[in-house]
Amino acid sequence: MGKAPFNELCGILRAKGFVCDTQSVSTKESVAIFLHILAHNTKFRIVGSTFIRSTDTISRHFNNVLNAILRLSNDYIRLPGNRERHKSKWFTDSIGSLDGTHIDVTVPIEDQGRYRNRKQAITTNVLGVCDNNMKFLYVLPGWEGSTSDSRVLRDALERQDRFEVPTCN
Repeated sequence: MGKAPFNELCGILRAKGFVCDTQSVSTKESVAIFLHILAHNTKFRIVGSTFIRSTDTISRHFNNVLNAILRLSNDYIRLPGNRERHKSKWFTDSIGSLDGTHIDVTVPIEDQGRYRNRKQAITTNVLGVCDNNMKFLYVLPGWEGSTSDSRVLRDALERQDRFEVPTCN
C-alpha cells in the first residue's frame, strides 16, 4: 500500500471514530501493525519485536483495527442478502469475486524450485471464484507456487473445463 492510500485509510478510521490514538500507540502505528500482520502472515510475537511492543499490545491493536475495518466495510462493500441496507460505494454491480491464494505443500526436493513462491515458501497457487452469496463457482488448484496469479487466471479462462465469467441479470 502506498503512502497516500495508507494516510487516507488512517484518516477515515480516525474521522469515523473507529480507531483512536492511545497514549503509546498512534492510529497510524495501529493500522501499520494490522497491515503488516495481514501482508506477511506474521505471528504477534514477531511483530511485537519489530514494533517494540508487547504481544498483548499487538493483539489489542490488531483486533481494534480489524473491528474497525469490518465496520467500515458496510460503507464500501454491498453484502449479500440485504442490498438496501448495504449501499456500496465501489462494488454496486459486482457479481462476485476471485482471488488466488498460496497453500503450503510438501513436494519432493527436485520439485521444490518450481513450488517456491516469492516469499521463499513451498506452496501451491490456487484460484477461487465466489458469487455474492459466498458460494464457490470455480476452484483451480495445483499450480506451482512460483506461478503468477495472472497465469493461473489465464489458464482458468482457456482450459477445456474453463471458468465462464457470469453475466449480471
